Amino acid sequence: MTALPDPAVQGLQAYVVGGAVRDQMLGLPAGDRDWVVVGSTPEEMSRRGFVPVGGDFPVFLHPRTKEEYALARTERKSGRGYQGFTFYTGADVTLEQDLLRRDLTVNAMALTPDGALVDPLDGASDLKARVFRHVGEAFSEDPVRILRLARFAARFGDFTVADETMALCRGMVEDGEVDALVPERVWKEVARGLMSETPSRMFDVLAQSGALPRVMPQLAGREQACVDLDRAARAALELPGRYALLCRLTPERDALGKRLRVPTECADQARLLPGLLDGLSGAATPEGRLAVLERCDALRKPERFIALLRAAAVVEPGLDSGAWRGWMEAMRGVDAGAIASACAGDPAKIKPALRQARLKALDV
Repeated sequence: MTALPDPAVQGLQAYVVGGAVRDQMLGLPAGDRDWVVVGSTPEEMSRRGFVPVGGDFPVFLHPRTKEEYALARTERKSGRGYQGFTFYTGADVTLEQDLLRRDLTVNAMALTPDGALVDPLDGASDLKARVFRHVGEAFSEDPVRILRLARFAARFGDFTVADETMALCRGMVEDGEVDALVPERVWKEVARGLMSETPSRMFDVLAQSGALPRVMPQLAGREQACVDLDRAARAALELPGRYALLCRLTPERDALGKRLRVPTECADQARLLPGLLDGLSGAATPEGRLAVLERCDALRKPERFIALLRAAAVVEPGLDSGAWRGWMEAMRGVDAGAIASACAGDPAKIKPALRQARLKALDV
């Protein structure tokens, strides 16, 4: 059966743009598609049933698919940082003009409704050569683009950064553009980079550009952390564990977490992982096991403790995680209520009695 025309887009000059085009050309699984609409207005989009989602420029959700459709736009620098832009979204803005404002040539391609490639900056050649190259000098006006470049490097491990693009990034750092980045935006990109296939490349690019000490000044031990992060990616660790490994060797990890405003679970695992690793040497005795379990609050947060064990195993491949899970369950099996009842006549005995019962349970 032939699909009926979509009344929302029928007659609309709409093009798939950006990452969806890039990934399709790389043969990667299809993800979310972004669309650019040429020659339209906010009023017409609303009449067609599109739902505006606000922001600094007109973006709309398709009434059925919920995919994003943005009006073609140009932009002009009007202030400091990544928010210092004014946008123009008139119906006379062309697709090529919209593509020219994008960050990298491999992200500045579009597909027509019939599948023809629109590639005014020859992004296809850079894609074939596995090179990230900036679209133009306007790249330097938005410091977020350094973070995005680093994140793309982490996702696409076989790509290199063009020399002139890296030089431009260094100039942006020297000019102080990256100092205008807000913590939430830095963390958003860092978190995505951490969850990529080769997280180390994000921090390599940030270091090469000079941006790393500006956006994460407390970070220490980067080279070893990068080795750990790539191992964590191969082990499919979740974000909190990867973040904990990133700042494992950072004495000021609490200050770094506050600077980036990381989620609580990330900050907690970053705080606890070094103590767990330090305590592994005492695993031969019940006292040493109890100290680690109590330090990591394994009794109240068993799932977090198991996640910490997975992160610790990245650093200590010989770690017997199964044994530690067994000890955790043994400690949790101690009936604290029964011990409290038995010591009801002398409350001061409860704590030492509970400790002795846990040590006995861990003496296996």
